[in-house]
Amino acid sequence: MSVTVSATLAVNEALDDQRRRGVRVLPLGFGEAGLPVHPVLRDALAAGGDRNAYGPVAGGPELRAAAAGYWERRGLPTDPGLVVAGPGSKPLLYALLLCIGGDTAMAAPSWVSYAAQTRLAGHRPIPVPTAPGEGGVPRPDLLAAAVTRARAAGRDVRTVIATLPDNPTGTVAGVGTVRRLAEVARDLDLVIISDEIYRDLVHDPGTAVHSPAEFAPERTVVTTGLSKSLALGGWRLGVTRLPDSPLGHRIRAGLLGVASEIWSSPAAPVQQAAAMAFGEPAELADHVARSRRLHGIVARAAADRFTAAGAEVPPPAAAFYLYPDFGAARDRLAADHGVATGADLAGLLLRDHGMGVLAGSEFGDDPRALRMRVATSLLYGDTEAQRFAALAADDPVALPWIRAHLDRLTEILGVLGTAPRVPAGSGV
Repeated sequence: MSVTVSATLAVNEALDDQRRRGVRVLPLGFGEAGLPVHPVLRDALAAGGDRNAYGPVAGGPELRAAAAGYWERRGLPTDPGLVVAGPGSKPLLYALLLCIGGDTAMAAPSWVSYAAQTRLAGHRPIPVPTAPGEGGVPRPDLLAAAVTRARAAGRDVRTVIATLPDNPTGTVAGVGTVRRLAEVARDLDLVIISDEIYRDLVHDPGTAVHSPAEFAPERTVVTTGLSKSLALGGWRLGVTRLPDSPLGHRIRAGLLGVASEIWSSPAAPVQQAAAMAFGEPAELADHVARSRRLHGIVARAAADRFTAAGAEVPPPAAAFYLYPDFGAARDRLAADHGVATGADLAGLLLRDHGMGVLAGSEFGDDPRALRMRVATSLLYGDTEAQRFAALAADDPVALPWIRAHLDRLTEILGVLGTAPRVPAGSGV
């Protein structure tokens, strides 16, 4: 099977190439949290530097107990024996798909790796549209119809993936949709994999995130990690919570079998730091709260720039993503720039303006849709000092480096000529 580099990583490499050639770039394509490591985490990692044994495949007992406590505080009582750790939630997801088997239903659009990993596992993805403003969760009625059709055609569909909150849209599905998803999964005997890695980055603390594990605990697998809330992507540590049911115990056995043949065990020093992180000491809770606030302020500021340029933008509610739609400007983009697809638009922005975004088609969206995922998290600064300043600022968009990025965004979008035109004689 021919496998290309993940689109999210590829756009980052393309921007690095443009930087080396002296192009002024606007990095809006890569979903990295873009923040510094908290000093207490650095100290915890260093303190574990002498831990060089492999350890248990599932992860050490301290880490698994800390992860169980993390979920307990979010209303999901968890047996540490049903927690499995791995080198990031991405390999954990792939291992889960390998051991569960069968085709996988997922939202359209959804994170690029869900469909790619399903194909790598030898199966086929089933994209299912989402309701407006509720990205990440397939519309339950459409999910039921799609799975029923696929099974009638002889396909073996076993899993549905949900993302709460969502990447790429930055939205959060409501409780009614999540509850109905759980009901459909139970009716159709589907395993739910709920990717909740952005759960702690909801901008408004009053917005509740409901896990399918609340409504279908016997069949919901939950994954999370430290790469987003604590910006530890390079440390590669994820955890999964398996259901306390016969199904969950079977999945655990299969997951440990796959893990034992691929990564053996998570890195021991990282496990030590992660155990401390999942314990949520006050200084880290404050760090996450500041991160959440910063992500929300900058994402909303960028959304305002896109809206002013004529795009329709679902209000960002979580993480550091926007999903603007330039469909209203389709005719102008075609006439002025030869743009007919989302990939055309993303290519134009990268090639002519050094602006890295990902076309919605990379996430399973309609190729003709002029939608794109925009990640604002690499606008916070090029140095650790700038990023800490962004976290501490009362008004981070007033910082010169963030303001410069946003102004560059306005400049590029202005060149597209997609802003609404004022009718002649309006007096405006």
